[in-house]
Amino acid sequence: MWGLVAKALLSGALIAAISEIGKRLPAFAALVASLPLVSILGMILLWRERPDAENMAVHSAATFWYVLPSLPMFLTIPAMLRAGLPFWLSLLAGCVLTVLLYGLLMAAAPRLGLKL
Repeated sequence: MWGLVAKALLSGALIAAISEIGKRLPAFAALVASLPLVSILGMILLWRERPDAENMAVHSAATFWYVLPSLPMFLTIPAMLRAGLPFWLSLLAGCVLTVLLYGLLMAAAPRLGLKL
């Protein structure tokens, strides 16, 4: 139980730090957000709980493939905002696009020999 609480607090601290940095230095906050800190932390915690090389290899490779469909969101949102569309609509469109791309990836993964 306490391990779960510690994990949640650490993850929340990372998000809060990025938010605070972003108030003054948005580009630097974006750099910090783009670092795979959550992925690295997740891998460390997973390894501590289940030190299994194959499990970690599958997890790490799947993380790579799941990151790819999320990338267009980071181009869609600024394009919509710069076109004068509201933030919430832009965010929603970016999220919907990401979900659709995740679905396409999951449908294509078996044909591509990906273990997701």
